[in-house]
Amino acid sequence: MADVVASQVSVRELKTHLSAWLARAQAGEVVEVTSHRKPIARITAVQQPDGSSPPHPLQKAIDAGVISWSGKKPVLPPPVKLNDDGPLISDIVTEGRG
Repeated sequence: MADVVASQVSVRELKTHLSAWLARAQAGEVVEVTSHRKPIARITAVQQPDGSSPPHPLQKAIDAGVISWSGKKPVLPPPVKLNDDGPLISDIVTEGRG
């Protein structure tokens, strides 16, 4: 059975952010390394002694009941005001960006 490639990364990008890419592979993502846009290697998680791959961190949180997801776009609560008559922090940030 062939691995499904979830992400591609260039050698340069891999060297620059090695820890992040290795964490993604450890979480179960298959990472294909490219050189001059041609695949040269794949990074995958090491199989556990029982033959299973480590579960994705989000799946672990779902299984533990820490988070849930209905499969739909999340509905976010309204922004919190700094005080009753003050501006929203998002407005302050937007104004600061000019």
